[in-house]
Amino acid sequence: MKTFKLFYETKAFVCCIFEKVKQKAMTKAKKKERPDQVVFNEETGKYDAALKPYGTNVGAPSIKTTQINNWKNIGINKVNHSIKQKFDELQKQYQEMMEEYKWNELIYATEFNFEPQIGETYYLYRRENESTFLSIIPPESFKMEFIGAFKLNSDKIWKVENLAETNKDEKNE
Repeated sequence: MKTFKLFYETKAFVCCIFEKVKQKAMTKAKKKERPDQVVFNEETGKYDAALKPYGTNVGAPSIKTTQINNWKNIGINKVNHSIKQKFDELQKQYQEMMEEYKWNELIYATEFNFEPQIGETYYLYRRENESTFLSIIPPESFKMEFIGAFKLNSDKIWKVENLAETNKDEKNE
């Protein structure tokens, strides 16, 4: 009984495979019945040459690729110019920030015996021994080496108001 059952299952399996092979062969035969230039959609089972967005026969206008190298080059130049411009702006802002940092570092490291008030202008001087100090006395009334005038803002950052001529030359270099 077991051999008969095994034989029956094997025969059923072989028949199933035979049916699938037969269906594939018939499908291939149907495909070959149509000429090559006929556009047939296998999924929908319809002729859909008129629905295609491109020509499907020999007499249709040829499809030519457009030259996009010029378009790409123009785009690359514009992008490069834009990025370079942004980079230059950032570089300028960085240099200004570093200049501001340098002056703030100098002023906070200098000697002064008072608490600076926000919004007031103070004057930075250099002594003969090269030490610096901050004063409320303007350079017209004082006989020391003037470095610059600075104003303290609400963020406790010193802003340059006026630099001595020697410091302006150093800043431009």
